[in-house]
Amino acid sequence: MWPTAATQFGAIIVTPPQPENVNTSVDATIDATIDLVEHHLSARDLPALTEQLGKLPVEDVVLAFERVSSKERAVLYRLLAKDRALEVFELLDPTLQSDLLHGLQAAEVTRLFSELDPDDRAWLLDEAPAALATRLLRGLTESERVQTAALLGYPQGSVGRRMTPEFVSTRSSYSVEESLARVHAGLEDAETVYTIPVLDDARRLVGIVSLRDLLGAEPQTIVASLMSDPVSTQAVESAETAARRITDLALLAMPVVDSESRLLGMLTIDDAVRILEHEESEDVARQGGTEPLRRPYLSTPVFSLVKSRVVWLLVLAVGATLTVQVLEVFEATIEQVTVLALFVPLLIGTGGNTGNQAATTVTRALALGDVRPKDIMRVLTRELRTGALLGLMLGGLGFTIATLVYSPAIGAVIGLTLLAVCTVAAAVGGGMPLLARAVKVDPAVFSNPFISTFVDATGLIIYFMIARAILQL
Repeated sequence: MWPTAATQFGAIIVTPPQPENVNTSVDATIDATIDLVEHHLSARDLPALTEQLGKLPVEDVVLAFERVSSKERAVLYRLLAKDRALEVFELLDPTLQSDLLHGLQAAEVTRLFSELDPDDRAWLLDEAPAALATRLLRGLTESERVQTAALLGYPQGSVGRRMTPEFVSTRSSYSVEESLARVHAGLEDAETVYTIPVLDDARRLVGIVSLRDLLGAEPQTIVASLMSDPVSTQAVESAETAARRITDLALLAMPVVDSESRLLGMLTIDDAVRILEHEESEDVARQGGTEPLRRPYLSTPVFSLVKSRVVWLLVLAVGATLTVQVLEVFEATIEQVTVLALFVPLLIGTGGNTGNQAATTVTRALALGDVRPKDIMRVLTRELRTGALLGLMLGGLGFTIATLVYSPAIGAVIGLTLLAVCTVAAAVGGGMPLLARAVKVDPAVFSNPFISTFVDATGLIIYFMIARAILQL
């Protein structure tokens, strides 16, 4: 679990905006302390480093961990007090946790892994190499291994893999006094007690009651009179979908059930924020034509940076040959009116940008649940209209400038091409993410890089066809 995530989420809601100079001052202080840690580390001044780490907030220690190599991270970790060490470990990305475990002794590894919550163990095992994952599971007690294996049994990317099986529940027939006794008994192990699921005798979810309501009621009040209808998610549902629902509804936790509504676990708000942050980073990376790093930038090896980019660059380079082939087909046209070549960068750049804008907007709307694949005709209609209006404005400007500099005929070619290219690019950019979702492919993969390549080729075809028609080439 991330102990501070719920706090951070709440702070976003209730904390008023801070003056810019305050934020700048805080950032400068954090930078200075991290620089000091790095200085002591490079000088191998371990006493000073131990003292400095003991003074820093846990969040700042995590930032320092994200900026150093894996070997230096192991050194820093051994200098932390035992209680702070676990806090820092829980806040690290799962990939960094895996790296750190490689640099620690077997006894330390076993202790650390066993002290994690079951859902955090599952997340770490998803990122750990197979050999390390096997060794980690062997170090658990039988009950801990059963709990962790149960989560790993759910599909990759499902909410069942991210829920916590450690929670407090009550029964609809129980009194407030009995329910509060259950809360008190489970306080040590439960990840959350603020949202309490209400079950029937078959462990089916029938309601939800908050700790606030229990504390405010008379001891002999029956829970059935306090509970409200539950908002739940099935364990096989996408973790991103469930996380977005819990944040949209501003819930502290949401029950996770099976197909027969039997309670399996709880998805907490801090885990939901963590899931959304992970998915957002993945989408942004793929929209930019790279694979997600899954770790902080400064702690990522250079070879991993290369590996995350080279495949996409090769794919896009192959796709760019379409543009070269189009230029070759219309080579004679360019030779007759050489001025046409001057506008090629403008036209394909405008088309690519228009398509990328549409794709980014629709991909985001898909993620938020604002649109679904079956809305494709409505989206295409809106994007065609949007693209046409953008094309009219840009085309009018292009016609005016090209007419003044060259001739009305060239102006007409540029103006009409911008109108057509913007309209086509917006429609393609808006439609491709929906098609991707319909065939169960990540919409971000179909976004900016591929759309740019496609629009470049089609834009050039449109451009030269219009030029041939108007200039009678």
